[in-house]
Amino acid sequence: RLVPPPGRIAHGSHILFDGRDLLTLDEPALRDIRGRQMAMIFQEPTTALNPVLTVGEQIAEVVRVHTRANRREAWAQAVAMLTQVGIADASARAKQYPHELSGGMRQRVMIAMALVLAPKLVIADEPTTALDVTIQAQILELLRDLRARTGMALLLITHDLGVVAEMAARVIVMYAGRVVEEAPVEALFARPAHPYTEGLLAAMPRLGDEQARLTTISGTVPAPSALPSGCAFRDRCPRAFERCAREAPVLYQVGVAHRARCHLVQEREHQP
Repeated sequence: RLVPPPGRIAHGSHILFDGRDLLTLDEPALRDIRGRQMAMIFQEPTTALNPVLTVGEQIAEVVRVHTRANRREAWAQAVAMLTQVGIADASARAKQYPHELSGGMRQRVMIAMALVLAPKLVIADEPTTALDVTIQAQILELLRDLRARTGMALLLITHDLGVVAEMAARVIVMYAGRVVEEAPVEALFARPAHPYTEGLLAAMPRLGDEQARLTTISGTVPAPSALPSGCAFRDRCPRAFERCAREAPVLYQVGVAHRARCHLVQEREHQP
């Protein structure tokens, strides 16, 4: 519920977290969950961080809001967390403002702010998009290490399939706002069942591949207000057939913990 109106959650929805439906909670109960039990690493730290507060103050504020720690104790936790995310001379860096830090350091500050209270779930929205390859690798290694040490769940939102292959256990592929395929990461890369997933994987550059041009998916994603009838991907799908235009597919079972929103899955089952 961070998005103001006209953003909304569809009527009849449920968001279950640790056995509780978040949509039934009032604002004080939600505030207790945000930061303490569930945290988010936003895509662009430059806009997510407050430019008029030092980074140490911003991390310490999370501690003070959710615990009984005084200012000195909260500051000590902030400095300790900056050290944990790999920032050298953390006590000095904590006194600096966001504009005084590099992009990689700002992203580490965001991670420190999200993890300072050891939440059960961290949502990371494109955490490495604006970073160079070297810093990107360091951030991913940091997230993987913290996940292993703290036992937190990590929900990673990304368009980079290389990051998916490296980080994920379970993958959900979305198109035009809907889930089109979900599978364990090994199954998704070895046996993609939806044409959109196949197109994404085919468009990845590969070492040693000497083809002149990468494979592309023709067309563009339709506007949410102008989705085609039937399957939303049918106008761009090289394997679309008559049923795709008149009937919206459901998520068909492909294998163990593997589902895809494509009529081809059902058609294959009926073929000898």
